Amino acid sequence: MKRRTILGALAAATMFSTPVFADGHGVTVGVSWSNFQEERWKTDEAAIKSQLEALGAKYISADAQASAAKQLTDVEALIAQGADALIILAMDKDAIGPAIDQADNEGIPVVGYDRLIEDARTFYLTFDNKGVGRIIAETVKAAQPEGNFAIIKGDKGDPNAGFLLEGMMEVIGDDVAAGKINIVGEAFSDGWKPDNAQKNMEQILTANDNNVDAVLSQNDGMAGGAIAALQAQGLSVPVGGQDGDHAALNRVARGEQTVSVWKNALDLGSAAADIAVALAGGASLDSIDGAVKWSGGANGVEMNAIFLDPTPITKDNISAVIDAGHIEKEKVCAGAMAGVDGCS
Repeated sequence: MKRRTILGALAAATMFSTPVFADGHGVTVGVSWSNFQEERWKTDEAAIKSQLEALGAKYISADAQASAAKQLTDVEALIAQGADALIILAMDKDAIGPAIDQADNEGIPVVGYDRLIEDARTFYLTFDNKGVGRIIAETVKAAQPEGNFAIIKGDKGDPNAGFLLEGMMEVIGDDVAAGKINIVGEAFSDGWKPDNAQKNMEQILTANDNNVDAVLSQNDGMAGGAIAALQAQGLSVPVGGQDGDHAALNRVARGEQTVSVWKNALDLGSAAADIAVALAGGASLDSIDGAVKWSGGANGVEMNAIFLDPTPITKDNISAVIDAGHIEKEKVCAGAMAGVDGCS
């Protein structure tokens, strides 16, 4: 889906004629980040800010620093600063509820950004996370069709960890049932933090006398932590992740990571800005062009949502991220093994 067509006809009314409110002020969009320390979110922020600027809208933000409690006060502060719409990357799907209530009471629309906020009052914008899980498992399984697999999951409070696991199990579930693949360890990593993932991987290796043949990691930062634990034991096995982190893409080029599923943050961020401005201007949740009715959350709440398509990056198509301007050739290709696409 092209980011410029997400709003369809509605975009024509908002992109080039940003709403002006009765008191004469333009649109202000508040963005609440859950954990801005992750490399990934800096790219998203740049995309959101760029598109809001193009739309003539103002950007304000706050970083919850991986604290669900702080995120509630952050949202309150963004509302107090005059946010006309909110984009929320939720730290905890349940704890965020009071912030949605407050926004609703103030008549402020909310875009649930990349992580599900299962509330019909929010618009859900993300990539196909179950599809991401499938791609990670498919690519790793192609490199290692059987053996002992470890699964390094994200934060237990994030629904995406569940969606990713569902996608992974759609690929390897039959092999697990048949005894071809043995899941020897499966652990949540608090805050999606690489150091927590590394500790989880170390514990899995210890418990299995280092007999691990492949790792399904739910993001690139955690894949880096898992790889550090593997390398400390002199092990090199297929490892999958997601996000297109620069360090991960370089690991793919060096042969240390099998795949990074790239979710083009430029598309996601731009779409979020478009949708937020449209909603601030009075568009209803179900009028956003390209939206589908979706009820795949734990509670089956029907929501309006858009799911963008991810791209798996392996050594065979690294040129895709170079050509898109996501990373410089020199950075991704440093120390690359022979035969890597785009690095010769």
